[in-house]
Amino acid sequence: MSATKPRLTTSAMIASIAGEGQKTKPAPFGHALAALAAQRPDIVGMTADLSKYTDLHIFAQAHPDRFYQMGMAEQLLMGAAAGLAREGFTPFATTYAVFASRRAYDFICLGIAEEALNVKIVCALPGLTTGYGPSHQATEDLAIFRGMPNLTIVDPCDALDIEQAVPAIAAHQGPVYMRLLRGAVPLVLDEYDYKFELGKAALLRDGADVLIVSTGLMTMRALETADLLRRDRIEAAVLHVPTIKPLDEATIRAQAARAGRPVVVAENHSVVGGLGEAVAATLLRNGIAPRFRQVALPDQFLDAGALPTLHDRYGLSAPAMAATLKGWL
Repeated sequence: MSATKPRLTTSAMIASIAGEGQKTKPAPFGHALAALAAQRPDIVGMTADLSKYTDLHIFAQAHPDRFYQMGMAEQLLMGAAAGLAREGFTPFATTYAVFASRRAYDFICLGIAEEALNVKIVCALPGLTTGYGPSHQATEDLAIFRGMPNLTIVDPCDALDIEQAVPAIAAHQGPVYMRLLRGAVPLVLDEYDYKFELGKAALLRDGADVLIVSTGLMTMRALETADLLRRDRIEAAVLHVPTIKPLDEATIRAQAARAGRPVVVAENHSVVGGLGEAVAATLLRNGIAPRFRQVALPDQFLDAGALPTLHDRYGLSAPAMAATLKGWL
């Protein structure tokens, strides 16, 4: 144990991903949904015994008559959400990403997606955002859901992204799966004149030496990595892709086609089946073949432990990512 680093307690296993001194906003999803519901009486909030841990308790306090606690029964949660959608409501169903993707898949597929029902599935603990091991780490949720027809998939970066995504997915007709950062969520995109648009990627910064295509919290890490690389006179571009499906192929193709610039896809997900493979397939189908690498989680069940330690171990922290990119370059 380094003398310069404090001992990490078990609370670090579920800690915020915000760095020390970083700007944060509390429960952006809960506050955004409560505010939207004040204007839209069709919106209801639902959870499977996890309102506090998906920030839906904020909605429940503001709209108790439109809050449904379904208990520890994720399949029931999705079936009830489908029923409410059929009656003209717009349900926001929240749980952990592992439970939606693994436990309730068939109910989402046949009860919601096949019927193109207007259900918004919003799930906490995506990828490696908890240290409680494989039972809680949804490292393969994007791979599971990308193959489901009719389903839009969103992976926001920060509090601003979440706040803007909530009304956008509510306005979208059809089912949506959104990965959720909850609690004290970092605020970074306010410095980049950013606006969330469903189905659109956004170039946050340009650079001639490498293009980082990122999504979710890894866009925050990509921006931090770009700052670290600049110290070594490496200029990195960062293309944020908040919508995994449908993918903004046109923007990705345009940015990846610039000659002499390697493409690195960074995501808080398994190296198998996520944004990396989606981008690689897009480029190959269009005859674009830059040097290509992925910063992603390995194809294995991950360790339990403190999140900062795990992010270093699996290459998701900014220093680890910068070292990896410098090695490739």
